Amino acid sequence: MSVLVVSGTGTEIGKTVVTAAVAAAAVAAGRSVAVLKPAQTGVGPDEPGDAAEVARLAGPTVTALELARYPEPLAPGTAARRAGLATLSPADIAEAAARLARTHDLVLVEGAGGLLVRFDEAGHTLADAARLLGAPTLLVAPAGLGTLNSTALTAEALRARELTALGVVVGSWPAAPDLASRCNLADLPTVSGLPLLGAVPESSGTLPPARFRTEAPTWLAPALAGTWSAPAFLTAWHPPTP
Repeated sequence: MSVLVVSGTGTEIGKTVVTAAVAAAAVAAGRSVAVLKPAQTGVGPDEPGDAAEVARLAGPTVTALELARYPEPLAPGTAARRAGLATLSPADIAEAAARLARTHDLVLVEGAGGLLVRFDEAGHTLADAARLLGAPTLLVAPAGLGTLNSTALTAEALRARELTALGVVVGSWPAAPDLASRCNLADLPTVSGLPLLGAVPESSGTLPPARFRTEAPTWLAPALAGTWSAPAFLTAWHPPTP
């Protein structure tokens, strides 16, 4: 796996921090890593974007690349149109990822929001770029109520497009999970048909970078170069018997 697409089931669910954790675990395993953010929205011209945040957390050896930036916090296609700026095509994204893959062991392509958020007026999405790349997709999902439906729908969309889904990572696991979160943890693999590959604790992005890099592998399964165990985690957070 030289390119991995990271997509959320929605927005503001911890996708950037999960991307940083995957990058940090890969670096700790001795791999060279690049992160590609095709479209950054809602960030000013002099502010750090998501790719820079991944590099800050995962370490200075991580290459960060952003292809386009749009000022308003909207879907990339809408934000580009309103700003009068050029949109991105799936070919643009795939070509940039392929270039990075020639000089890095792992390229992480972090999408904007969910899988089917539009990048241009033609309706192209991150899924179209994943198809061109032939790359698997990692889904980042929230822990709480509603996540089963959104995760199942995203997994179904990937299968309908004959795209490979690597698995699901919970993007922000609460320190004191409620009953819905604990039940969802057990139900996510069943409803999505995908393995659970990690759970990143809430507020992990606020950790000092050195500590983040040390702890990141413990949040992710071996498939993502980590040491996290789904059975052990499920046992620890098993919902009470009614």
